[in-house]
Amino acid sequence: MDPVLADRLQFAFTLMFHYLFPIGTIGLAPFVAAYTWKAAQNIDEESGRIAAFLTRIFAINFAAGVVTGIPMEFQFGTNWAAFSRRSGAVVGQPLAMESMFAFFLESVFLGVLLYRRNRLPTPLAAWSAVLVCAGSWLSGFFIVATNAWMQHPVGYSLAPDGTIRLESIWAVLGSPFLRWQFAHVLTGALVAGGFIAGGVGAYYLLARREVAIGRRLVHAGAIVALIFSLIAVFPTGDRNGSDVTTYQPVKLAAMEGLFSTTRGAPLAIIGMPDVSRGQLIDPIVVPEFLSFLAYGNFRANVKGLDAYARELWPPVELTYYAYHVMVGLGTIFVAVAALAVALLLLGRLWTARWMLWLLLLLMPFPYIANEAGWITTEVGRQPWIIYGLMQTARGGSPNVAAGETVFTLIGFAGMYFLLGVLFLYLVLREIGLGPSAVRET
Repeated sequence: MDPVLADRLQFAFTLMFHYLFPIGTIGLAPFVAAYTWKAAQNIDEESGRIAAFLTRIFAINFAAGVVTGIPMEFQFGTNWAAFSRRSGAVVGQPLAMESMFAFFLESVFLGVLLYRRNRLPTPLAAWSAVLVCAGSWLSGFFIVATNAWMQHPVGYSLAPDGTIRLESIWAVLGSPFLRWQFAHVLTGALVAGGFIAGGVGAYYLLARREVAIGRRLVHAGAIVALIFSLIAVFPTGDRNGSDVTTYQPVKLAAMEGLFSTTRGAPLAIIGMPDVSRGQLIDPIVVPEFLSFLAYGNFRANVKGLDAYARELWPPVELTYYAYHVMVGLGTIFVAVAALAVALLLLGRLWTARWMLWLLLLLMPFPYIANEAGWITTEVGRQPWIIYGLMQTARGGSPNVAAGETVFTLIGFAGMYFLLGVLFLYLVLREIGLGPSAVRET
C-alpha cells in the first residue's frame, strides 16, 4: 500500500469519528444556554431540569471529542511531516488559538455548570452557559479557519526554500472562503441539535413519561431544525457553493458529475457517474439549473471535468455521491421539520405518533449528512492538501511506512469502538434516567 494512502485512510477515520462529537456540542450548546438562562430567570422549574439534563449530555459529547481530538494533533507530525514543515507557520496559528482561547473558555465554564451550578448566583450560571456556547462555536470557527485556508490559501508568502510564511493572521481569519464555509458547518450542526432535541423529546412522548418536558423538547427542536435546515440550503449552502464555483471549479464539476463543459448546464438530481465513459448514467436533471445556481444565469457556461487535466480530478464517484447524500438528506430535513412545525401550529403534533416516531428515527441522519458534507469538501479538494500550493502526495512523512500506519489504524479502530460503545451507554443512560432524575450539584 502507498504510505500516503495509508496516512489518508488513518486521518480520515480518526477525523470522521472525532467529528461526531463536535456536531453534538455545537448543536446542543444553544439549547444548554437557552434553558439555563430561562432557569436563571425563574420562568419555570422544568427549564432547570432540562438545562441540567442537556448539560450532562453536552459534557459526554465534549469529553469524547477531547479524547478523539488529541490523536489528530499528533498525526500532523507523525504522518504529515512534510505538510507540517512547509505550512506549520500558517496552520499552527488558528489551531493554537483554538486550544488557548476557545477550548479553555468552553472547558472552564462547562466545569462551572457541572460542578457549581447551585452554588453560583443564577446570573453567573446563565452567563457560564452562554460562554460554553461561545467557546464551542469559537472552537469550530478556528478549526474551520484552518481548513478554509487549506481550501483557499490567503495571507501568506513563499520563502526561497518553498516554506509558506504567514503574512497576516487577519487575512486567514477573514478569508472569503471561510465566511460561508463556517456558516454552513454551524448550521449543519444546529440542524443536528434540533433533531437531537426533537428526537429525545419524541422518545419521552412515545414512552408516555416526562411528557411536559418531552413536549418542550419537541417544540424547540422542530422549530430549530426547520429554521436551520432552511438556512443550510439558503443562504449558507448556496453561498458556499458559489465559493466552490469561484475557487475550486473542478470540485464543482465532480460534485455534479459534469464531465463536459456545458452552456446551460443541467442540475443532476439522480445519476451514476461513469468515469471510464465520461458520462452520467441514467440521470434525472433539472435543465440549465446548475448554470443558474453557479452563475445566476441559465445560459452560463459551466466548466466540466474535460476542462482540466485528468491528474487534477478529485475522486469523482466519492465526491459526487457524498455531495448528493448531503443534499438529499438536507431536503428530507426541510420537509420533515416543516411538517412537524405545521402539525405543531395545528395542535396535532402530540397525537401524531407517526411523526414522533419519524423524529425519533431521524436522529442519526443529520450526523450522516454532516459527515457527507465533509467528505465532499475534503475528497473534492484532491489531489491538493493545500489547494494550488502543495499536493497531498508530497505532504506525508517519508520515514513512516504504510504498515506502521495501518497497524496504528487498527489500534485506533479498536480503541474507538470501545469509546463509541461507552459513549452510547452514557448518553442512553442519561436519556433513560430522564431530566427529572437529574440532580443539580
